[in-house]
Amino acid sequence: MKKFILAGLVTTSLLLLGCSQKAFVQKDNSVDFSTIKTYAWTEGDSDKDSTTRRPDINSLRDQKIHESVEKYLKELGWSETQTNPDVFLVFDVVIEKEVRDLSTPVYSQPMTRWYYNPRGRRWVPIYYPSTFWGYDTRSQIVREGTLTLTMMNPQTDKSIWQGWTTSEIYGKKISEKQIDASVKAIIDKLKKP
Repeated sequence: MKKFILAGLVTTSLLLLGCSQKAFVQKDNSVDFSTIKTYAWTEGDSDKDSTTRRPDINSLRDQKIHESVEKYLKELGWSETQTNPDVFLVFDVVIEKEVRDLSTPVYSQPMTRWYYNPRGRRWVPIYYPSTFWGYDTRSQIVREGTLTLTMMNPQTDKSIWQGWTTSEIYGKKISEKQIDASVKAIIDKLKKP
């Protein structure tokens, strides 16, 4: 019984790890992030060639991202201030379509044939297992969204930390659940040295 419980716990933990959002970080190693406690939102460049842009405060998506970032930073003990912040924050969302090749293995159907055995005067089954035939390859268009959160030094406007995560988007819009999971994954990287 203990083996079944242990196997169930291992399987559950592997499934949860596989479902967690992966985030990536680049940072300036000369900055001591443990001293940062205040932030202010800033506007990025609004031109099309820039990697940062001004968040659209009328967009529901941008509002949800903004609220989610503030919620998780508050859990870290950070607070928003307009006077002399430790860092400036800006975020960016890029949604792209990507063609992905999917390969699915193809097997024959297993079958059973019945033969009459005249000596034993009965029908005898012979089982033929499925066999591997190859792969069925097809292309599928996938929508991916990348959320990037950037921290900048207020004195130099130099980026000192940048976290991002990418996930598939199901439907036309990024869901609140996806936004929250993405922001949490990025902010969790601040907790790790």
